[in-house]
Amino acid sequence: MANPVGPLCNMDCEYCYYIEKTALYQQRKSFKMSEELLERFVESYIQSQTTPFIQFTWHGGESLLRGIDFYRKAIKFQQQYGRGREISNSIQTNGLLLNDEWCRFFKENRFLVGISIDGPEKMHDYYRKDCGGRGTFARVMRGIELLRKHEVDFNTLSVLHDYNVRYPVEVYRFFREIGSQYMQFSPIVERLGTRRDGLELLTATDQPDDSELASWSVDPVAYGQFYISVFKEWVKRDVGRYYVQLFDATLACLVGEQPGVCLYAKTCGHALAMEHNGD
Repeated sequence: MANPVGPLCNMDCEYCYYIEKTALYQQRKSFKMSEELLERFVESYIQSQTTPFIQFTWHGGESLLRGIDFYRKAIKFQQQYGRGREISNSIQTNGLLLNDEWCRFFKENRFLVGISIDGPEKMHDYYRKDCGGRGTFARVMRGIELLRKHEVDFNTLSVLHDYNVRYPVEVYRFFREIGSQYMQFSPIVERLGTRRDGLELLTATDQPDDSELASWSVDPVAYGQFYISVFKEWVKRDVGRYYVQLFDATLACLVGEQPGVCLYAKTCGHALAMEHNGD
């Protein structure tokens, strides 16, 4: 996974673990991955793969801030160094910058687009605001409509927090209605406290005396009930039509197949995430 703009984003979600990481690069004037580093990354990543199929994943911050020409060059380098191997691309975005040009590019190059959206408007806008403190739901939905217009494959990735976790059926039905066949729900559990580098969100190894659970963290019992309720709704008529990541991974484990997410596998390898500067 590559982050071509690091933690830069055109949104300011209250629960975001990544935005404050700009403070770790105080000497950098730009958070944009250079074209020279892009070429080195594409070449070395392809050469390191041991299977015929290669998947590139582009993430952020907001990945579209790097501009469409950057990804055009990524495709060119993939073709140059791929030597006929099958290569696919997926990209995660909040959808605010999507337009017809972006969607045509994604369609022509068979990108899978992940849209970050937390549910219906009142649940999405609860934490996912822009840098001016305004809700972003309407703009995200405009992006989804453009993807559908251009027949771009997309899925949805949703943060489960203390608010939307209370409305499982409403959330699930919303995603079904907007045409999200593939849904991912990620529970957020974060701790706040004093770090030596001045940041507030703690890592798993941070153990300050003032550590406390962030208010937006999802309650474990509510998290379990969310999936129980969604399953009861899904199993009635949506099996084979709509896909929920946790259900797919659980089924894969039950029948002895490799789950699509290594978190659910018996062994989980090291997943490389490369920063904008090559870290």
